[in-house]
Amino acid sequence: MEKFLIKECTLKDIESIKSIGKKTFYETFAKDNTKEDMEKYLKESFSYEQVKSEIENKNSIFFIVKDNDEVAGYMKINFEGAQTEPDHNNSLEVQRIYILEKYKRKYIGEKLIQKAIEIAKDNNLDYVWLGVWEININAIKFYEKQGFKKFGTHIFIVGEDEQIDNLMKLKL
Repeated sequence: MEKFLIKECTLKDIESIKSIGKKTFYETFAKDNTKEDMEKYLKESFSYEQVKSEIENKNSIFFIVKDNDEVAGYMKINFEGAQTEPDHNNSLEVQRIYILEKYKRKYIGEKLIQKAIEIAKDNNLDYVWLGVWEININAIKFYEKQGFKKFGTHIFIVGEDEQIDNLMKLKL
């Protein structure tokens, strides 16, 4: 198995997060969304100002995964008020895990989920939760394999399109 470095991000990593965020979101979802919705989402979600504010949020942590000098993927986790849904007290949200297509099936996703679980346990949290698009069957199967179970849904907006995410939880 290949060796990948998982590194916590700082403000010095804004450009890396912007770049990997745009690439991985596009690779994953462009085929299922309009060009206009994709452009709007990428512009808003991965602007310098947006990424900077997310990295500066004390209740969020970004991690990038590097393969030598190339960024292969990333994860963003949220605590407390940074979470995308209210009422998830004493929990950790995995808001994003994205891996470049050429690095999929190399166990990076598993390593990132394990990192999130480890952080949640270290902080005596009750569970880890996340949202995954209801049509992203491969991702749903991946999370189920990690022990996550569906407990609800919420709306996720890409551009102007309201999409349904399955909310999934892993009790610790």
